[in-house]
Amino acid sequence: MSWRKEQRRAERGYHHGNLKEALLQAALGLIAEKGAAGFTFADAARMAGVSPAAPYRHFRDRDELLSSIAQRGFEQFEALLTQAWDDGRPDTVTAFERVGKAYLAFARNEPAFYSAMFESGLPVDANPTLMAASERAFAIIRAAAERLAALAPPGIPRPPAMMMALHIWSMSHGVASLFARGDAARRKLPMSAEDLLEAEVLIYLRGLGFPTDRRPDGKDPAGAKPPGPPPIPPGGPSGGPWGTPK
Repeated sequence: MSWRKEQRRAERGYHHGNLKEALLQAALGLIAEKGAAGFTFADAARMAGVSPAAPYRHFRDRDELLSSIAQRGFEQFEALLTQAWDDGRPDTVTAFERVGKAYLAFARNEPAFYSAMFESGLPVDANPTLMAASERAFAIIRAAAERLAALAPPGIPRPPAMMMALHIWSMSHGVASLFARGDAARRKLPMSAEDLLEAEVLIYLRGLGFPTDRRPDGKDPAGAKPPGPPPIPPGGPSGGPWGTPK
């Protein structure tokens, strides 16, 4: 890159008041290329076309820059999950299916944000604003888990919603990190990441004794105790909370 091009980029950053945004976009590009731990504060400044001292106008250090990216990621993540959940409409199982797909879609479509959020090593609880953003996103998963817990048939102990939320989040995060992004294990699967997550959660819910089928009228099967968990077909699960494999 020539000095004149770097100068023009720097002028845009200073004179148009978008230096902070330029640094955020530069850092996102570096994360996508090298990972959340693969760049320095000076690298972000160079990518944005400004001097090494310029980023200190907006960020205390590299961690604060990463925190801002992670916070923005959690805000977008929350909005996506909220839209997918849609307050559990038209029924809990269908809405829960959408949340799972939205989780994997975010990891696939926004790998740089996802890396900053979950792989940067930032102490989230040390930044109140970042902590609040992450808790709002997790609250969507917990709300879905609370509705799922309410589907426990009579005579089946209702598991704590927080426990279910953490279990389901762990499964979602594992599938997203290993298979949905295509930049980690790089192992070919005989199914999609969505189908893999569906099967995991289906087995989990059936293990708890939950009904996992949908009623013809589209309503939750809460309160109706089935004679037992429905059998899994020889070819694998044919439905469940994460949709029907195609």
